[in-house]
Amino acid sequence: MTPWSNENLSSCAYADPYAAPDPHDSPWLTPVHIGDDLDVDYFLPPPNPAERLSRILAPRDERRLALNVALTAAGIPPMPEDRAVIDQLSALPADVNTVLQRWLHHAL
Repeated sequence: MTPWSNENLSSCAYADPYAAPDPHDSPWLTPVHIGDDLDVDYFLPPPNPAERLSRILAPRDERRLALNVALTAAGIPPMPEDRAVIDQLSALPADVNTVLQRWLHHAL
């Protein structure tokens, strides 16, 4: 077996990982159209704030999401079988949900 030597590394090609990309190579390619090759991958353009949906969550849904966040932040990630209980807790008045979140926040 021949021992490996790094004395002749000057013959290797060097690629600078921090080099600036060519300005003509844009990561924002055009979206795929019907009939295009579907193996092409491209970045999605940044979202346009003017096109955002203006929907407001129902208070019960807000409480359900807040309870899921509080449980996860407390190190108790909700399991799929906990969904029914979380839905029932979210149906309780907002004061109950606030107290539950405060208890979970102080449990950290």
